[in-house]
Amino acid sequence: MYSLIIDSATKILYVGLVKDNKVLGEIYVEGQHDHAKNIVAKVDEILKANNIEAFDLDEIVTGVGPGSYTGVRMAVSVAKMLAVFGKKPLYSISTLKLMASGTKGKVLALIDARRGNSFSCILDTKKDEYIVKEGMYNTEEMLNKSYDLIVKEDNYKVDALYVLNAKERVEEAHLLVPNYLRETEAERNLHD
Repeated sequence: MYSLIIDSATKILYVGLVKDNKVLGEIYVEGQHDHAKNIVAKVDEILKANNIEAFDLDEIVTGVGPGSYTGVRMAVSVAKMLAVFGKKPLYSISTLKLMASGTKGKVLALIDARRGNSFSCILDTKKDEYIVKEGMYNTEEMLNKSYDLIVKEDNYKVDALYVLNAKERVEEAHLLVPNYLRETEAERNLHD
């Protein structure tokens, strides 16, 4: 069974391919919220490197944020397209959980949300339980909490098998909406 995992909500574009619980390949592309130019090419690259086509995939897993507004939408849009047109099941995972997956213990995952805030959580990856649920918090307050390790949006590694175990089924792929955790700047400006 082939599983494709993609996430573009952070400074790192992640694409992973797993077959029957064996990681066949992973691609990490560091960028500055410019993943649109790479995401489709990197999905194609990992499929070609393993001599398969998109229609050979058995499932697609996408990070749904929180994170960069545009970044979150890219992976979700590509995943939805692959799932709907390929008639494949779609699964989601929190980007923060995906970021924390490659470490063991109580992990503080942080994505810069500007103005001294971060999209963050503290996750016990050994138990797959939140100690501090996902939200937008004051970064300094989160850094002062108790945790074993910290991962930020530009320095994490993914455990693809953890991601596959933690994924959640999306019943209607075309209806999947990213988890933004706050209004966009344009939406906030409408209220001003």
